[in-house]
Amino acid sequence: MILENLSKRFDALFNTLRGKGVLTEQNIDEAMREIRLALLEADVHFKVVKAFVDDVRKKAVGKEVLGSLTPGQQVVKIVYQELCLLMGEKSLGISMQENPTKLMLVGLQGTGKTTTAGKLGRYFKQQGKKVLFIATDLKRPAACEQLQTLAKSIDVPIVMPRPEDDVFSVIENGLAIGKAQGVDLLIIDTAGRVSVDSDLMNELAKMKARLSPQEVLLVADAMTGQTAVNVAQSFHESVGITGIVLTKTEGDARGGAILSIRAITGAQVKFIGTGEKLDAFEVFHPDRMASQILGMGDVLSLVELAEKNFSLEQTALIQEKVRSDQFTLEDFQAQIKQIKKMGSLTKVFEMIPGMRGMAKMTSDDQMDKEMCHTEAILSSMTKIERRNPDIINGNRRKRIANGSGTSVQDINRLLKQFSEAKKMFKTMSGGNGTRGWKNPLRQIFSST
Repeated sequence: MILENLSKRFDALFNTLRGKGVLTEQNIDEAMREIRLALLEADVHFKVVKAFVDDVRKKAVGKEVLGSLTPGQQVVKIVYQELCLLMGEKSLGISMQENPTKLMLVGLQGTGKTTTAGKLGRYFKQQGKKVLFIATDLKRPAACEQLQTLAKSIDVPIVMPRPEDDVFSVIENGLAIGKAQGVDLLIIDTAGRVSVDSDLMNELAKMKARLSPQEVLLVADAMTGQTAVNVAQSFHESVGITGIVLTKTEGDARGGAILSIRAITGAQVKFIGTGEKLDAFEVFHPDRMASQILGMGDVLSLVELAEKNFSLEQTALIQEKVRSDQFTLEDFQAQIKQIKKMGSLTKVFEMIPGMRGMAKMTSDDQMDKEMCHTEAILSSMTKIERRNPDIINGNRRKRIANGSGTSVQDINRLLKQFSEAKKMFKTMSGGNGTRGWKNPLRQIFSST
């Protein structure tokens, strides 16, 4: 998880604060020192750290906090609120008020700009928008061909440069085709450089003047820390950016750019890239990121993820089976397949309040192995056994264990877990159907 080390430091600090019945200004000062060190270690810009700590301290030493029954929790609440303010309070989408909306991507080479263009195209196509790519990166070898390949993979049309074209000819051609085809969104992938230079900025400024884009998004590498902030500031001063896409957030434990970038540039992070695949792309929610940093989980994102993978029809059927005590191992097997579609299980655990420790104790490989064992056991059962597990006696358990390459103890453990899960789901459904659920995961988390 991005900012993982910062999150661990906050966990330790807040556990100490929660354990104190009374807080003093001295306690607050000690806590602020820890917060300052934690933020600096996470590569948050030093000016941002100073302002953040000063704001938190000012609010934390108020009478309503120090005199409250739960002062430690009040401090956590203040830090959460300040983190939200720092990153932008709420998520910002793309302004789609004009038709077509023109979205210009800028950034240095190597930040994943072209891949981000593909991710944005896929994202907006799924929103029902008609998208057109314009390939204007004439500097990097095969850049246009890379975008063309991505466009083909998601079935989005693209305007490619002709041999005689310069950047502005491609733009003119793209605008004309976009208007003729009645597209909703033009995504313009521009050239980058290894570092910020005047030639790059001049070209981008001229392109912006010709395009009059509604959005200029800077694509920046989250792993570069404060360098990403400096790059963002340079682009903002020279070109004027409306938002930022941070890439490579999945492998960075520091990630201070997320906390620094808005305070320094005034431009907010709008999307984050969480992997190389085109679906590894998310709208950035400052409040949800703050919750994750402070170990509060991210139930809203989890519910959204679940709703993408659990259809209402399937959920209604499972709900009815639970109510009528007809939920079987066959249904359990189907649920496992649906859960696997949600992706990384450690990421899912990190979204659940209080479950981050579980996520760290078990790797994705271990979880996948356990699921494979479970699926192997279920597949070794007959249809009658899956539908009526009560008939699985000692001889049947031996046969299932041999067929699945597991042990009788593994069969016993699975049957016990299934029985307990069945009771839990029935309790959560109220037994009489008075407590509806939109999907199994929503029901679980609305009951915790």
